[in-house]
Amino acid sequence: MTTKYEFTKKLKKADGTVAYVWEGKLHNWEGPALINPNGKKEYYIHGIPYTEENYKEALRNRTGIPPMKDPRFKTGL
Repeated sequence: MTTKYEFTKKLKKADGTVAYVWEGKLHNWEGPALINPNGKKEYYIHGIPYTEENYKEALRNRTGIPPMKDPRFKTGL
């Protein structure tokens, strides 16, 4: 059985805002999930807002992953 996952979508609004959305939530492991036209960057993982420092820490530890998607918590059943 193969599970198909939705890809992250890059959305651009008419006002120049760029948003990265995955499963209906702001999310981007590769950088800010929301970039405003004035240059302000906002970081989100699975819809949860992070400061830039906390975002970088979450990347190092991969703590932004919900337990059901974190391979460390999967059982061999």
